[in-house]
Amino acid sequence: MNHRLKSKLEVAGIYGIIIVMSIIIFYPLAWALGLSFNTGTSLYSSSIIPKEPTLEHYRWLFTSPESNYVTWYKNTLIVSSVSCLLSIIFTSMTAYALSRFQFVGRKSGMYAFLLLQMFPVMMAMVALYIFLNLIGLLNTLLGLILIYVGGQIPFNAWLVKGYLDTISRELDDAAKIDGAGPIRIFVQILLPLITPILAIVALTNFMLPIFDFILPSIILHDKSKYTLAVGLYNFVTEKYSSNFTVFTAGAILIAVPIAAIYLFLQKYFISGLSAGGTKG
Repeated sequence: MNHRLKSKLEVAGIYGIIIVMSIIIFYPLAWALGLSFNTGTSLYSSSIIPKEPTLEHYRWLFTSPESNYVTWYKNTLIVSSVSCLLSIIFTSMTAYALSRFQFVGRKSGMYAFLLLQMFPVMMAMVALYIFLNLIGLLNTLLGLILIYVGGQIPFNAWLVKGYLDTISRELDDAAKIDGAGPIRIFVQILLPLITPILAIVALTNFMLPIFDFILPSIILHDKSKYTLAVGLYNFVTEKYSSNFTVFTAGAILIAVPIAAIYLFLQKYFISGLSAGGTKG
């Protein structure tokens, strides 16, 4: 009897923790969603359940001549998509070289990657700013993309290399016997096997430019080149300093591309989990 009571208390405790964490996670989201449908512009006069729901704030973002929201959204998708694609290409190739080849400087390069992960990108912000200015890429989306791609390679290369190391080298040897070269082995054999880890890399690299504020705010100066994080910040700090409802409506729409790419890559996450028991 005591054992059954103890089990029930444990289950009740687990459900209690889940409920508390759910409230902590979903309450701010519910408040933001409700705020975006409230009338007016004030944060304090709004409520989590709008008395008179309106789509005016969403309409203003896309139709008002004073709004650059569509431009900011386009800039963000360009930066996120290109950064994601380039990161996958360079990360997978770097990880493949570190995992499958022996060359001079390999171990030193791996240690350098490991060392670079200990320092945030912000420590090199002054140097990056000067560098982009020297090559003429300051205040450009291309310069921002290059920093995102280069900054993510050390961590992602380590991550993908660890995944590649779990794949048996016998597959490589068998392919070499059949006459396959290194590029063919990588593209046709190893690349499909590491798709799950590349999906994780793609998701994280796609999300980073969307949520990052500090880096774009330093590099981008023209409003027409802002990303969403920088542009939305202006709604509550500059001309529209009291327009919290429009700010919240714009922030809610940020979740759309993230949800889309997550749903697209979900099957790869699932296949990675199911393949983990048989890999090697």
